[in-house]
Formats: sequence, C-alpha cells, structure tokens
Amino acid sequence: MQELMLGDLERYEKDRETWMLYLYTPMCGTCQMAGRMLEVTLEVLPGIECRKANLNYFPDLAGKWSVESVPCLLFFREGELAEKIYAFHSVPYLLEKTKEYLL
Repeated sequence: MQELMLGDLERYEKDRETWMLYLYTPMCGTCQMAGRMLEVTLEVLPGIECRKANLNYFPDLAGKWSVESVPCLLFFREGELAEKIYAFHSVPYLLEKTKEYLL
C-alpha cells in the first residue's frame, strides 16, 4: 500500500474509478493495528487499488468526506465515495467489505 503524496489526490481520483483510501495518523495505535490488518487483506486480494494518507498532511480530506476519526477506510466505486468504515474489526471483515464494494 503506497503513501498518497501531497498534490497526487486529484490526479489519482481522476485516473481510477474503483479504489480504497486508508486515512490514519502515525501516533495512533489503533491506526497501526488497522494498517496491518489492511496489509494482510490486500495480500489476500491482489490487484485491489489502495493508497494510504496521513490525515495530518491532508486536513481538508476530513471535511471533504466528513471523516470523523481515524483509522478510516474509504471505498470508491465508479469514482464516487461508496462507503466509509471506522471499525476494522478483523481481516475477514475487511475481506468481506472489500469484496462487497470493489469486486
């Protein structure tokens, strides 16, 4: 999962219709655990487009997509925000959500 860089979001949104964006902050312990679960999920489902972004560097995203807390996983389908989850629960849960929205 690659880090989204400043200035890349607009271009990335235009180039892809179906993808995920993982929002986190580096000092958040829950974010670290959620990130590891997401990495396992992505290994099981190769080919899924997913980027991550440190919300400290993208504060406008919180307002744009009404992000209430981190960790947050955003699912985009057909270029639109389809789902937003905060509770990652488990790898099987993330697998099911990813299949539901992106496959």
